[in-house]
Amino acid sequence: MQKPTKLKEAKALDKEATKGPWAIDKLILTYLAATSVLEVIFCAQIPQAWWLLLLKVAGVGLIVVARRSETMASWLFRNWYPAIYVAACYKELNYLIPALRSGTADAALARFDLATLRVNPTVWIERLQMPLLTEYLQIVYSLFIPAVLLVAYLLWRQRRLEEFRFYGFLISMGYLVSYVFYFLVPARGPRFLLSQIQHTQLEGLWTFNWFRNLLDNLEGIHYDCFPSGHTEQTLLAWWTSQRLSRKVFYIFTIFTASQLFSTVYLRYHYVVDLVAGGVIAAILIFVTPRLYESLKKLRH
Repeated sequence: MQKPTKLKEAKALDKEATKGPWAIDKLILTYLAATSVLEVIFCAQIPQAWWLLLLKVAGVGLIVVARRSETMASWLFRNWYPAIYVAACYKELNYLIPALRSGTADAALARFDLATLRVNPTVWIERLQMPLLTEYLQIVYSLFIPAVLLVAYLLWRQRRLEEFRFYGFLISMGYLVSYVFYFLVPARGPRFLLSQIQHTQLEGLWTFNWFRNLLDNLEGIHYDCFPSGHTEQTLLAWWTSQRLSRKVFYIFTIFTASQLFSTVYLRYHYVVDLVAGGVIAAILIFVTPRLYESLKKLRH
């Protein structure tokens, strides 16, 4: 059967688009509820806690309204809103972690790398540095989110809505699990902790500084090192890309390998972060299908 090409036709044929809560709704709402409890309990310590709670109330309201509507706008919102909400939850950590966590785990992570590898990886890898490679890897690292969204877009364009929604659930799970670890193991990365023992500065050719500054400005002061979200999410996207086409999968394989290497080369992550991100990705690939199906059955 030919895939529908128009949105109206796709919506009409979308048998899963019920008025009840979707699996992704339950996942997002559970996370919002958990962080809301923290903000209520520690409102005196968290800057703008009540403002954060108000934003969550508005966000939940939008989900409820969209669930009860059959308009095209509501249908589009329900399919794509997790991308916005997950990003907002990431920015929320800027308030939660500094207020509720003291110190960082950077020293412990660096010691673990040194104890297992007998070197500081970001220092050892300096021997491979060259401006062209640095430029390429910074571009790859910066394209992390567009690459993850590209897989979603390709599934959406092909109107493979069931697979699209599962992918959205899988990626959202990956992000939210990472956020929990960021809170439990706050760390900023070796480019801050080990800057004094690096022998050389990273230098690109044309866009290196622009991309690096862009990421710094978008993220702010974040404690998002362990596990490596770039590793975890890229592996999840790579795993899903095999469903699209062999060509896309091969291209994504090259991108994924480059992405993993870039995290240490560019001094954003410790090696143990990559290992943790890979382990979490593997667990999610195995566990998420069952969880997704279970939550789908709990419609009300």
